[in-house]
Amino acid sequence: MMRFFRLLRIFFIAARYGLDDMVLNMAAAHGLARWGRRVLFWRDLTRPRAERLRLALERLGPIFVKFGQVLSTRRDLLPPDIADELARLQDQVPPFAPEVALLEIERAYGRPAQTVFGAFDSTCVASASIAQVHFATLPDGREVAVKILRPDMRSVIEHDLALMDMAAWLLEKIWADGRRLKARAIVAEFAKYLRDELDLMREAANCAQLRRNFLDSDLLIVPEVFWDWCTPTVMVMQRMQGTPISRTDALVARGVDLKRLSMAGVEIFFTQVFRDGFFHADMHPGNIFVQDDGRYIALDFGIVGTLTDTDKNYLAQNFLAFFRRDYRRVAETHVESGWAPQDTRIDEFETAIRAVCEPIFDRPLKDISFGKVLLRLFQTSRRFNVEIQPQLIMLQKTLLNIEGLGRQLDPELDLWKTAKPFLERWMQEQVGWRGFIRGFKREAPQWAQSLPQLPRLLEHALRSESGTTPDKALQKEMRRVSAALREQNCWLALLAVLLALLLFRIW
Repeated sequence: MMRFFRLLRIFFIAARYGLDDMVLNMAAAHGLARWGRRVLFWRDLTRPRAERLRLALERLGPIFVKFGQVLSTRRDLLPPDIADELARLQDQVPPFAPEVALLEIERAYGRPAQTVFGAFDSTCVASASIAQVHFATLPDGREVAVKILRPDMRSVIEHDLALMDMAAWLLEKIWADGRRLKARAIVAEFAKYLRDELDLMREAANCAQLRRNFLDSDLLIVPEVFWDWCTPTVMVMQRMQGTPISRTDALVARGVDLKRLSMAGVEIFFTQVFRDGFFHADMHPGNIFVQDDGRYIALDFGIVGTLTDTDKNYLAQNFLAFFRRDYRRVAETHVESGWAPQDTRIDEFETAIRAVCEPIFDRPLKDISFGKVLLRLFQTSRRFNVEIQPQLIMLQKTLLNIEGLGRQLDPELDLWKTAKPFLERWMQEQVGWRGFIRGFKREAPQWAQSLPQLPRLLEHALRSESGTTPDKALQKEMRRVSAALREQNCWLALLAVLLALLLFRIW
């Protein structure tokens, strides 16, 4: 019943702000639109369409706000007025009242804010769909940012997720491509990340991990987390000073090189994905600041993505083959990874991929519509029954965000030439001599622990197989094998030491 009322509310808000009118007009169904205006005469359509869309998304709640945030980065797909208005959703969602913020602080710590912090500013400085931020100082004087979860968020989100799951279920039932697209699995993946955002302790852990990954980086700064003041509903971190990346005029005035900044953004993305397998998955402009020295400042760590070594390997092979225009290798990798059926005709798949990708090479971002490219890739994947990978949905979303940032900073950015050297270097480290050395160092402790146990394990195996104690001849042979293994272990240990000394001397 709750889902039914929520669905009615969605339809009511959409009608109130004239979203149906926008859709009908865009679909050129002018007669139907005129009929709709007569029936829904009570609506106020005097506001601009972009403002009505933003207000409707705000009224509908956090999931719809996040949808608007993603759309706001796609200026190649949206009219300028809608893109500009949706950009306000990135950090200008209406905040909850200061007294509510103080009440949430007291609820989290069991005491008033003035006894928790040295000073606390009840005026909100940034407000998003899930939480809002206030500035404060710790008792020792350190300046911090305090993130407070919006009250009563979980129930609203759960209802919306239930409706999305129902819609995905219907999609899989009535649309043949729904099952191939794994609509319910994608909704489940999105729901997992959204629920993670409701636990600020988890977000604090994400922030701490990303900070460790880039602790000495000259490209990215991540704030420090103050764990003694963190709870599931309140997160306290270092206050960062910088310029929002969306304010390109202010960045230029401060002497920031936008071309270098755009290239650094691409390198940060590929470093997170392929070096760490742990990446910031909500990199819209509202979450990125820039320090005066040109380094990025990352904020809002509620949504992160992770990749397994297998995912990273196949992704790197796909990207690298794509940048080299080796479309046959792209097709082969899709089949090898299981993303495409084993009986796929490689030559036909290669030709289809070439037809989509070849026209976009050697062109700057301003001349490329990735939305159209993705649409054609989707049509190609449908033809060859390629399965959508739910674990890569966050990566795809982040890549679109990166493209939006790059387009904003430097429309002349050559994404391919910027990313190709990084991927080539990463692949050499994984499969070349350096990859062998890294694997040896990683496995050496396990070998050192397992090799001395081989004689005992051999004896145990023989006892288990025969069900009796080995006879004297077998015992003598086992002692000989044990002695040989011990001697071999000594030589292996000596070889490992010599190899390690050699490596440290080389590197």
